[in-house]
Amino acid sequence: MNINETNKNKISYSLLRVINKFSNIDKKTRYYGTDKQLFSSEIHMIKAIKENEGIHVTGLADKIGVTKGAVSQIIIKLEKKGMIKKEKSLYNQSKLTLKLTDKGHIAYENHEKLHNKFDSLINKILQDASTENILFIKEFLINTEDILENFEEEIK
Repeated sequence: MNINETNKNKISYSLLRVINKFSNIDKKTRYYGTDKQLFSSEIHMIKAIKENEGIHVTGLADKIGVTKGAVSQIIIKLEKKGMIKKEKSLYNQSKLTLKLTDKGHIAYENHEKLHNKFDSLINKILQDASTENILFIKEFLINTEDILENFEEEIK
């Protein structure tokens, strides 16, 4: 194996370690400024509801690419935690729309602050990088994401 191949392998292992570390951070439950712990799936559901206020379960499932059953289960948990509320749709009384409560808004805002901290961390890491290097990293990540879409099928 030549030096170039060895370096590529080191990069792939480094990338896997970074992904695992990020995944472990992302999976942790957090309070997000409220009195209730929220799982990653719950805070991301809160984010989707905030960004699509008044959406219904079916629309939310379509938007985030999961089943209506999965959305319904998370919605029940978020209702019990006081993060969201259901209201009858103004346009269709048989449909319920989803909205954040005050507590849900607090969780959303603190989740956004966490993302801003992550953005700052990445910006600090890249502060001395050239525009060419930043563009290369961006392209590398986009290409990797695209390739990983099919990777699961390839390894079966």
